Amino acid sequence: MKREDVRNVAIIAHVDHGKTTLVDELLKSSGVFRANQEVVERVMDSNDIERERGITILSKNTAVFYNDIRINIIDTPGHADFGGEVERVLKMVNGVILVVDAYEGPMPQTKFVLKKALELDLPAIVCINKIDRPEARPEEVIDEVLELFMDLDASDEQLDCPFVFASARAGFAKKNLEDPEEDMRPLFETIVDYIPAPEGDPQADTQILISTIDYNEYVGRIGIGKIDNGTVHVNQECVIVNHHDPDKLRRVKLGKLYQFDGLNRVEVAEATVGDIVAVSGITDLHIGDTICSPENPQSIPFQKISEPTIAMNFMVNDSPLAGQEGKFVTSRHIRERLFKELNTDVSLRVEETDSPDCFKVSGRGELHLSVLIENMRREGYEFAVSKAEVLYKYNERNQKQEPMELAYIDVPEEFTGNVIQKLTSRKGELQGMSPVSGGYTRLEFAIPSRGLIGYRGEFLTDTKGNGIMNTIFDGYAPYKGDLNYRKTGSLIAYESGETITYGLFNAQERGLLFVGPGEKVYGGMVIGQNPKAEDIEVNVCKTKKLTNTRSSSADEALKLVPKKEMSLEQCLEFIDTDELLEVTPKSLRIRKKILDPTLRKRASFKK
Repeated sequence: MKREDVRNVAIIAHVDHGKTTLVDELLKSSGVFRANQEVVERVMDSNDIERERGITILSKNTAVFYNDIRINIIDTPGHADFGGEVERVLKMVNGVILVVDAYEGPMPQTKFVLKKALELDLPAIVCINKIDRPEARPEEVIDEVLELFMDLDASDEQLDCPFVFASARAGFAKKNLEDPEEDMRPLFETIVDYIPAPEGDPQADTQILISTIDYNEYVGRIGIGKIDNGTVHVNQECVIVNHHDPDKLRRVKLGKLYQFDGLNRVEVAEATVGDIVAVSGITDLHIGDTICSPENPQSIPFQKISEPTIAMNFMVNDSPLAGQEGKFVTSRHIRERLFKELNTDVSLRVEETDSPDCFKVSGRGELHLSVLIENMRREGYEFAVSKAEVLYKYNERNQKQEPMELAYIDVPEEFTGNVIQKLTSRKGELQGMSPVSGGYTRLEFAIPSRGLIGYRGEFLTDTKGNGIMNTIFDGYAPYKGDLNYRKTGSLIAYESGETITYGLFNAQERGLLFVGPGEKVYGGMVIGQNPKAEDIEVNVCKTKKLTNTRSSSADEALKLVPKKEMSLEQCLEFIDTDELLEVTPKSLRIRKKILDPTLRKRASFKK
């Protein structure tokens, strides 16, 4: 049976090509919001960090109605670090809308998400977005998209995809470039005509593949998935099985059943084939589980989520200033919070270590882990983290393998030499170089993941903020040799106390300071950057000895260079392997792992 009154579609694209803004417009056009309702931009980006950074981190479900047809829409992330989110939600849909910027054309992540969709044999609608940009070039972008389809070995049916031209911000879509700019109706019509209706047998035994997990303090885990077969109702007796875990067989009872309507979840008594539903009341439900009828427990195949490539240690903060700013500071608090994160984040791994105060957390990239750190500090947690390290593998001949990335870099021509020099020194190999519009050059590098750790900030400085860098995971390759992460040293506080202008004035001659006057510091804390490679201890709490001829007010004449304000990303990029980042709700402090200078020297000699 075909459900002609339902369409399930995912919106996929490279980061910043306008997916979330497009969903906003589809919601507005379908009448989800009242005419006089104030609506924030990018309404689907509900998380504070998503709104601040302008990126989507978690995939979101919504549903709109068009001519009595329910269109379930999933907004997916565009960032490579959150590729795990994209991979699994594609199992819920019958087709995709590939959004491509009318100026930039297909980008690395466009290739990644489209490849995943084509592998699952999903039909694609191509939406060329931002056609109202002054420098838009939609005709050329059509050719580039078709070339990409051919590169990815698309079938003839997939190549014969419809193109829609839109400006999500201006609120219109059209099937031909010369059509009038009216509303989003042409896109709705294309979805209804081209995306296949879901098929299944409502009389067969129940099968729901869980593709996303949400978590709510009141109802616990909520599994979201599409009903492939059968009909589901509240309080139904079911069995949970898993394609990758043949021994799993657990009887459960469905609690509540929800469907999506606009931005809300609405409780329903039952749902049938093709519906995307959320179920609650089942503890220990995981992504990839299939909820089935007890009479015929058949699991649905589900691709394994990509493995993490990078790891950090999260540990209890033991600095002299520990426990003064955070609400949750013990190892029990940190452990509970990290394991709770596993409820919703499939690409994350948390492992216990030999020390009860330290946990190894692995993820898909620096951004992936920095978002977790930022969320935890906002919730009142205080802890310390180590430098990100890549995860190595060993092949059958016991040779060391390391994760590799493909980096696509667009830079103005005058900066290409500098970028090539920096990346080759980080074990990168230049694989291609081609001119793109606007005086930019596109460089393509194969580079070890560890070669990119700590490089983004440097890259923005080197290109005066004009460079664009996109990376995509490219499997494992033989180890490329040792790397020096940092060419500069640290300025380390000599003693504990409060910083004084006089001490800072003397210290600023040695390098760039991260602290200003009147801040608390402790011995072993990193308070600045030394342009030379060695670490130097400086006394920033030093006061001037007062005599009859020296007055304390003379300090006012000392001119301090403004301190460098460091964001969380910059701190994570800056720290070296013998340093930690102390994270509290109010402060970010870089420190040496060993605070005592004598013990620190001994440890460096042993190395």
